[in-house]
Amino acid sequence: MSGYFNYRNQRSYSKYRNEKVYLDGIKFDSNRECQRYIELKTMLNAGLIKDLELQKTFVLQEGYSINGHKVRPITYVADFVYFDIEKNKTVVEDVKGMRTDVYKMKKKMFEYRYQIPITEI
Repeated sequence: MSGYFNYRNQRSYSKYRNEKVYLDGIKFDSNRECQRYIELKTMLNAGLIKDLELQKTFVLQEGYSINGHKVRPITYVADFVYFDIEKNKTVVEDVKGMRTDVYKMKKKMFEYRYQIPITEI
């Protein structure tokens, strides 16, 4: 049976070829996102940042109904949101490997609505 491919022995990747990583009971979409979480936890413990939130959802456009049909809201999920004590401002971070067209559009909508820039890591 040479020529047959055995799928069971292959690793499972997402469509962007990143592997899921687990740390502290949290599932991260990539190793880079997990590493950034470790950095932010260190900064949190050192008192440099506060109010660290993971996977925070922001509404970009509310849902609505049209002709009896419900349309869901458009949302953006930030990888990390925290308050930088030294800079005295809220920081929104997204660990990016691939900047898709949908992400680029949501980034513009987010920054317009909330007037906070998204920091790409």
